[in-house]
Amino acid sequence: MSKILLTGGTGYIGSHTAVELINAGFEVVIVDNLSNSSADVLNGIERITGVKPEFVKADCADMESMVRLFNRYPDICSVIHFAALKAVGESVEKPLQYYQNNITSLLNLLFLLNERCAASNFVFSSSCTVYGQPDNLPVTELSPYKPASSPYGNTKKIAEDILRDSVHASKSLKVVALRYFNPIGAHPSAEIGELPQGKPDNLVPFITQTAAGVRDKLMIFGNDYNTPDGTAIRDYFHVVDLAKAHVIALQRMIEGKSKQNFEVFNVGAGKGITVLEIVETFKRVTGTKLNYEFIGRREGDIEKVWADTSLANNELGWNPENSLGEALLSAWRWEKKIRNIL
Repeated sequence: MSKILLTGGTGYIGSHTAVELINAGFEVVIVDNLSNSSADVLNGIERITGVKPEFVKADCADMESMVRLFNRYPDICSVIHFAALKAVGESVEKPLQYYQNNITSLLNLLFLLNERCAASNFVFSSSCTVYGQPDNLPVTELSPYKPASSPYGNTKKIAEDILRDSVHASKSLKVVALRYFNPIGAHPSAEIGELPQGKPDNLVPFITQTAAGVRDKLMIFGNDYNTPDGTAIRDYFHVVDLAKAHVIALQRMIEGKSKQNFEVFNVGAGKGITVLEIVETFKRVTGTKLNYEFIGRREGDIEKVWADTSLANNELGWNPENSLGEALLSAWRWEKKIRNIL
């Protein structure tokens, strides 16, 4: 059984990936500073899988903490790296905090893997933000980088550059960078899901909190984009499908199936959906009402982007299995559970 270090593993995507790793037979060690998550998530993972992953509370940007962790688990040479600050709007307001946290945490992990492992595997949580506002849609992995529209997006671009250079200089490091589009939903068990602290930055938890009465109304940023209904277009897909992509990427490296030591894959539904289409689909599949209001565009947001996922489909053998309606229903079941709504 391979032992996998999951950084940021009590977070939204990390916790779902922990479940899929355990189900695939891996032993999971989670490290998280709990800045935007709760250790209670570990209980949800255990209720789903029957296994409670080992947990270390630590900050990946703190090298001393990471040295202690690697000393405690000297056999760890495979990492799935989620630990990062991720709010686009906040990154515009606090750029230095984002660069310090997101880049330093990556460097610390790479230094330690390089120092301690004869061979190491690294799955990186990248983002479609590296494409900026693309000239052509859908974007492929060969679409050019555009200037990032936010410091958050720029940290993902810089991180990919660091990983590419590290692989070039190393005979032992293999990397898969998964460029996510917009994961939504929750585990079908409703034992884990998206639980932002404070005001949500992502669309779907804002929708579910509004439907649950936690928020008075949903604020939609911008209705004057050059899109069919004026609202921004993104590529939304189920978080469980994204979690499974990480397991496939990791197994690819472990089994020696990588075509190159640094590989990049788009992970999304391969379809662009407007914000209003998400709202209307949520209302239809849940039978709920939803108050919303249009406000100005949010700094750092782009107009439209969606993925060409053919490389992940054909090379990884990964395809999303869940529909948009299923993803939104799972998010609503999770919201009702945590709010004790019958």
